[in-house]
Amino acid sequence: MAQNFRRYINRNTGTSPATVFTANSYDTVIGIRCANVHASSSITVDVYINDGSNDHYLLKNAPISFGGSLELIDGGAKIVVESGDILKVVSDTASSLDTWVSTVDAIST
Repeated sequence: MAQNFRRYINRNTGTSPATVFTANSYDTVIGIRCANVHASSSITVDVYINDGSNDHYLLKNAPISFGGSLELIDGGAKIVVESGDILKVVSDTASSLDTWVSTVDAIST
């Protein structure tokens, strides 16, 4: 069975939560990378999924050093989401966070 790989990008996220990805079916998140793009300092980030009612944190108050990045999913780990789940990111510093999310779309149930 062929799989549909997708990527979602969010650039220069700041102190307001930004939607990176909204699931439209049963999807699988296979990669999340957050990069500190601030000019001179460390940042702290949150990454979470909202299921329509609640926020479920994948990462909370995680520091990323100046010029650094953080890979949230590695070693073959995956996160299954269902239609309507929203992946959001936020930083403690204005215009400081780039996020790249890789998914497989429409996993069979």
